Amino acid sequence: MEHRVKNPAPKHGRPGAVRKKSRGPQVGSGGQGRQALEGKKPTPKAEDRPYHPAGKRKAAAERYEASGGKRQAGRSGQADRSGRGGQPGESQRMRRPKSSDEFEYVTGRNSVLEALRASIPATALYIASRIEYDDRVKEVMGIATKRGLPILEVMRPELDRLAGFDSVHQGLALKVPPYEYAHPIELLDKVIGQGKVPLFVALDGITDPRNLGAIIRSVAAFGGHGVIVPQRRSVGMTAAAWKTSAGAAARTPVAMASNLTQTLKALKERGVFVLGLDGGGDVALPGLTWAKSPLVVVVGSEGKGLSRLVTETCDAVVSIPIAASTESLNAGIAASVTLYEISKQRASATKST
Repeated sequence: MEHRVKNPAPKHGRPGAVRKKSRGPQVGSGGQGRQALEGKKPTPKAEDRPYHPAGKRKAAAERYEASGGKRQAGRSGQADRSGRGGQPGESQRMRRPKSSDEFEYVTGRNSVLEALRASIPATALYIASRIEYDDRVKEVMGIATKRGLPILEVMRPELDRLAGFDSVHQGLALKVPPYEYAHPIELLDKVIGQGKVPLFVALDGITDPRNLGAIIRSVAAFGGHGVIVPQRRSVGMTAAAWKTSAGAAARTPVAMASNLTQTLKALKERGVFVLGLDGGGDVALPGLTWAKSPLVVVVGSEGKGLSRLVTETCDAVVSIPIAASTESLNAGIAASVTLYEISKQRASATKST
């Protein structure tokens, strides 16, 4: 009969078959964890880390200064903080509270070109690799090179990230500091000083940047002189507003009012007629009789319309006749229709005189 051994002895040399003997205490092992006990060193500032976005911005700014861009712009008198050549009446500006490291990106070929033409104080130009060149791209490259602006070629996914994935950048993005707003009264004095009849549009409760961009574009198209936005609970000059304005934001100033109601009252004291737009207005737009006067047209949000305090401040509330099947008009469209009617009446008054 065959006898089997239940636990045969392990063969010598077989991996894992021999129990390792203890080597005893290791000499000097007490200092192995000393570095871990000491803790980490202080974290460098964001701008001192080259891989951090703040560090990249600092490096781009240093390259821009080294290229002499600021010095050249200073000699031409076109790179002041207003971005409009240091004209009088624009020394005091308002800015929304933002981080010192925050920047905006103007995207799209028309918007970037108009911003560069207006000498907006940009810090870098991003261009997509293998971009299709047309006359606008060539002019953008020429202006940026002349100003000594850093030109960075990036892949399209990176440009999508910078400009925002919902933005159509067309291969171009211009990095600019936060928008600096004009003061409403200073803007009024500037227009009067030029011998023009003021025409402004004020926004009440509008939060969509595309509406702001469309209104800026309409103001520029129909002879307006600026847009007034409240400091709170309102849209500001974002990249989306720049894009929608199709470059008109570089030519049409935007002023910020710390309190819209008080600003409208101050404009009334200066002889400006305050005209509100609302579906339930007392006066129909075709019967407008104040088009020749200094005007500020106040546009409310599409849903809530004008606020109560603003409505009480208006000298008149005008409605646009529309079909009964349509509930209301978009704020940008309503402003465009009104500005067209005002410009038409002003043009006919000029011809008659």
